[in-house]
Amino acid sequence: MEQALKYLQPDVVSKLANMELRARLVVEGFITGLHKSPYHGFSVEFAEHRQYMPGDEIRSIDWKVYGKTDRYYIKQYEEETNLKSYILLDASASMSFASEISDKKNEKRISKLTYASFLSAALAYLMVQQRDAVGLSVYDTRVRFTLPPHATKAYLRRILLELEKLSAGNTTGTAASLHHIAEQIKRRGLVIVISDLLDNPAEVMTALKHFRHNNHEVLVLHVLDPLERSFAFGSDALFKDLETAEELMTQPYHIQRAYQKEMREFLEHYKRECRENLIDYVLMDTTTQFDTALFQYLNKRQRIG
Repeated sequence: MEQALKYLQPDVVSKLANMELRARLVVEGFITGLHKSPYHGFSVEFAEHRQYMPGDEIRSIDWKVYGKTDRYYIKQYEEETNLKSYILLDASASMSFASEISDKKNEKRISKLTYASFLSAALAYLMVQQRDAVGLSVYDTRVRFTLPPHATKAYLRRILLELEKLSAGNTTGTAASLHHIAEQIKRRGLVIVISDLLDNPAEVMTALKHFRHNNHEVLVLHVLDPLERSFAFGSDALFKDLETAEELMTQPYHIQRAYQKEMREFLEHYKRECRENLIDYVLMDTTTQFDTALFQYLNKRQRIG
């Protein structure tokens, strides 16, 4: 069990060879731990077929499976999926930030974008295993590309390939991009936003409410770097804005208290507004185990029914 559970750790997953392997091992580690608190009572379906029922078309029978089992099973097709899910991934320049690990000289944590891409891959893998259709939209200042939801393994590999080659882009345009995507999604489903939300909070919330207005269920996975939350710099530091390249030399310990106050208010705003608008909100950082988000997806899925 411990061998499987280690793949819920971001630093372990970052050392794996490719995105498909990462997604598979994260999900396998998650499934291994499902029986443990707080996951007791949740189950995951892994069937690609269902048993033949009177009225099903005979041409849909999988004869290869019949030859092995002597039983009739129907292949599962996309239109038989349970839920359409849309992963909306922020790939703006601010998502490239990665802080140094304090007890390991010159070694950095994985960036917010790397963490978010691993998380997106694991979610997509789990969704397809659940026979849910999954799509992916990536944005920075604007929407870079959109892959509409499908539920096949071949399509999953296409999503994983896009995540594999993802890189951070331009300045943040979360609010405008979310509005654009909300206008494009025609079928009601589950919208999962993965972002650092470093945009105008009021405008971002208006965009998130756009999805709720269209009767979508919404799950926000708010990804930050641990240092962005603590501002625990130990000495003078040169700060460089990843999106504007503006630089500022300062003594962080002089402004740490004020920064932490602003950060608490920033986070509380999103928590409160999401709660009031029936949007699920999960605060994470790049050291948070991946099962936190996977469980939130399963919990949301179960409540949707």
